[in-house]
Amino acid sequence: MRLGILSGTGDVPRLIAEHRKSQGDYTFVVSIRGYWEDWQKGYPHEVCGIAETGKMIRALKAAECDTVTFIGNVKRPDFSKLKPDMKGISLLPRVLKAAARGDDALLRIIVEIFEGEGFSVVGAQDLLKELKGAAGVLSKRPPSDIDLKDIEHCFLVAGEIGKLDIGQGAVVCNGLVLAVEAQEGTDEMLKRVARLPETIRGTENDRCGVLLKRPKPIQERRVDLPVIGPSTVRNAAEAGLSCIAFPEDGALLVNQTEVVDMADRYGMSIVCLAPDGSMP
Repeated sequence: MRLGILSGTGDVPRLIAEHRKSQGDYTFVVSIRGYWEDWQKGYPHEVCGIAETGKMIRALKAAECDTVTFIGNVKRPDFSKLKPDMKGISLLPRVLKAAARGDDALLRIIVEIFEGEGFSVVGAQDLLKELKGAAGVLSKRPPSDIDLKDIEHCFLVAGEIGKLDIGQGAVVCNGLVLAVEAQEGTDEMLKRVARLPETIRGTENDRCGVLLKRPKPIQERRVDLPVIGPSTVRNAAEAGLSCIAFPEDGALLVNQTEVVDMADRYGMSIVCLAPDGSMP
C-alpha cells in the first residue's frame, strides 16, 4: 500500500506518518494550505489549497499512491472565498449541495470523489491500531453510579444530535444536559461548560458530570471519527467533570498513556463502552 495522507493539524496525521516510517512504508502527505505543520517536511509532500482537488489528485497519482486517508483538524471553509482549480470548479456544485446538508454529507462526497479517481479510502483507526481503546475502565477510578446514569443519558443525547448531523459529543451532569457539541468542537464546548454556574456542574473538589463522544449514527467512519486526547482531559477537568466515555471502535484515543495518566491525576474516569453504549 502506498498511502497518501490528506492532512490537517493535530497529532493523528503525524502519528500515522511516523508509524509507517518506522515500518519502512511509503507515505506521501498532501498538506492543506493554512494547516501546515513542521513534521510534514520529513515526508514527500505537496501543499494544496482546500479546493485544489485536481492538484491533490495529480500529486497523489504522481507519487503512485493507491490509498488515501483524511485526517486532522480542518475548519469548515468559507465557500464564498474558495479558489478552486478546474477540477474543483467542476465538483463545486456537488460539494455545495452536500455541505448544505451537514458535515457528514460533505465528507461522504469527498470520499466518493477520491474513490471515483481509483483510490482506496481507509480510516485512521485501520492504520494505527493503538488509536483504539479496548472496552473497559481505562483509569484507576471507576465511574460512580451517578456517572453511569449520566453516561446512559449522554449516549442517547449524543446520538440524537448525531442523527441531525450536528455534532459528536455532549455533557450531562446529574441528568441535566449542560452542552452539546456543534461547529465549535469539543474543547470549546468544554470551555462553555466551565463557565456555567457551579450549582449545576461539578468542580475540582467535587467532580460530577460526563463528557461522552460517539460517532454520528449516519457517519462515514473512515473520516472524522471523534478524537479524545490530552486537551480533552484537561478541558474536561477544568469544567469539573468526573468522567469521559466513548464507545469501542467509536473514537480515536490519542496518546492513550498520557490521557489515562492525566485522568488519574485529576481523579477522573476514562471509560470505553461497548459499541451499544453499555458498560462492558
